Amino acid sequence: MITVRGADVRVGARLLLAELSFHIAPGDRIGLVGRNGAGKTTLLELLAGRSRPAAGEVVRTGEIGYLAQDSRAADPAVSVTDRILSARGLDRAVRRLHAAAERLGTAGDRRAMDAYARAEAEFEALGGYAAEAEAARVAAGLGLPADAMDRPVGTLSGGQKRRVELARILFAGHGGATLLLDEPTNHLDADAIGWLRGFLHAHEGGLVLVSHDVGLLADTVNRVFHLDPTRAAIDVHNTGWAAYLAQRDADERRRTRERAGAERKAAALHAQADRMKARSSTAVTARSMARRADRLLAGLEPARRTERTARIRLPEPAPCGRTPLGAVSLTKAYAGRTVLDGVDLAVDRGSRLVVLGFNGAGKTTLLRLLAGRERPDAGRVVPGHGLRLGYFAQEHDTLDPARTVRENLAAAAPHLTDAEVRGVLGAFLFRGDDADKPGGVLSGGEKTRLALAGITHSGANVLLLDEPTNNLDPASRDEVLAAVGTYPGAIVMVTHDEGALDALRPDRVLVLPDADEDLWSEEYRELVSLS
Repeated sequence: MITVRGADVRVGARLLLAELSFHIAPGDRIGLVGRNGAGKTTLLELLAGRSRPAAGEVVRTGEIGYLAQDSRAADPAVSVTDRILSARGLDRAVRRLHAAAERLGTAGDRRAMDAYARAEAEFEALGGYAAEAEAARVAAGLGLPADAMDRPVGTLSGGQKRRVELARILFAGHGGATLLLDEPTNHLDADAIGWLRGFLHAHEGGLVLVSHDVGLLADTVNRVFHLDPTRAAIDVHNTGWAAYLAQRDADERRRTRERAGAERKAAALHAQADRMKARSSTAVTARSMARRADRLLAGLEPARRTERTARIRLPEPAPCGRTPLGAVSLTKAYAGRTVLDGVDLAVDRGSRLVVLGFNGAGKTTLLRLLAGRERPDAGRVVPGHGLRLGYFAQEHDTLDPARTVRENLAAAAPHLTDAEVRGVLGAFLFRGDDADKPGGVLSGGEKTRLALAGITHSGANVLLLDEPTNNLDPASRDEVLAAVGTYPGAIVMVTHDEGALDALRPDRVLVLPDADEDLWSEEYRELVSLS
C-alpha cells in the first residue's frame, strides 16, 4: 500500500503537482493519465521511492514493483531466466543449489550433504520449482520465446529486453504487491497485450498504470487520476475508464451551460447598471448590480483549457539521387547468435518501406546499421548521392542525458541560432525553464518530441523511424502521424501501430528475419500487431 500526504512534486524549480493526498490500497487499479510532460512518470518515480517529494511525505508498506519507462537490465551478461528469478532472490538460491549438487556429486561426504540440504531448503522456502514454472509462464505470456530463456539479456533486442523487465516486475508482484507500471505495452504484440490485460485484471494488490493504450485502461482500471498541470493538481475519479470519460464529458457540458447562463445574466446586469449609474438616485444600486454580475462570473468553475499540441513538421528533404540509401548482404550477430543474415535493400527517393517481424527478428538492428550507429559483421551500407539521414531511435539513445533540452537540439541542428533553437523548442512544447531541463529527466513523450525537433531541421531526405509513436499522448501522436503522412522524402519505419501504418502508406515491406522484400499489400497488415 502507498499513502501520500500533502506532497509537492517538482522538477527543478518547476512545481508540477501541489499538496497531493491519496491512498492506494489492495484492489485499487488506478489509471494515471494526462498530457506528455504533465508529471506522470515523475509521480511514479516518487511513489516507487526513486525520488522524494519537495514537501509532504510518501509512506509505503508491503512490496512495490516498479517498471520504469526506460527500464533496462543492470547486467547484460545475466541470463533471462536469472534476471526474472532475481525479483524474488531465486537466482542466487538456484546457483547455490546447483553448486551444492556439484559438490555432493564429487565429494559425497556429510558436510556436502548438509550444504545441499540447506540450499534445497532455501530454494523451497522461496517457492522452489513451482516459482520457476511461474516465471516461465509469465515470460511465455509476454511473448518471450523459450529459446531465449538461457541467453544473456545483452543479446536480446530492445523489445525483448523490455519484456524481460516487465516479466521480472510481474513475477515479483505476486500476491498483494503494489505494481507501478509506466507504459507496459511498449514493444508488446497483440497476444502479449491480451495476456497482460488478464494478468492485471486478476492482480490482487494495488496497481498504478500509465498508458496511452485506451483498450488496456478500459479493461483494467477502476479509478482514474487525471493530472492537470494548469492547476498543479490531480482530479480523482473513483470510476472505471468508460465512466470517467462519460463523466468528464458531462462535466464539461455542464460547465459550458453554466458559463453561458452566467455570462447572459452578467451581461444583462451590467447593461442595467450602465443605464442606472448616470442618475444619482440609482448609482448605488447600479454599483451593487455590477458587483453581483462580477461575482456570478468569479464563482464559475474554470473552463477546461484547450491543451497545447506540438506543431510537428518533418524536414523539407534536401535534393538527392534516385537511390539515396542501400544495403548489400548486411549480416550481424550478437554473442554468436545471428540476428541479420544477408539483408539487401534499396531505398529509392520518396519511397516508403515498413519493416515487420517478431520481437528479436532484427528490426531495430537493421535501422541502427543503416544509421551508422553500429557496424555490420559482413556486407555494407551504401550511401547514395546527396544522402541526408534522419534517425529516430526507439530507445532515444541519440539524446545525451547530461545535456539540457536546448543543448541537445543545438547539437542536432548546429546551424540554428540560440533564438531559433528556442523558437523550435517552443513549437515542440518546451517553454521557458523546460529548455534547461537535463535530457535524463524527460518523460518518454518529451524525449520523443525532442528527438523529432532535432530531425525537423536536419534537411533529411531519408528518415529511419523506429517506433515513433511510442509514449505519445493521443494529440501528439496525431501530430506525428500527420507529419509522416505529408513528408515527401523516403521513410523506413518500424512500428506495431496500425495508425502509423495508415499514415505511412507503404509501397514496400521487408519481413525479417528472412529478409523477404515485397510490394505492400493489405495481407501484411496482420503482421503489424505481431511485430
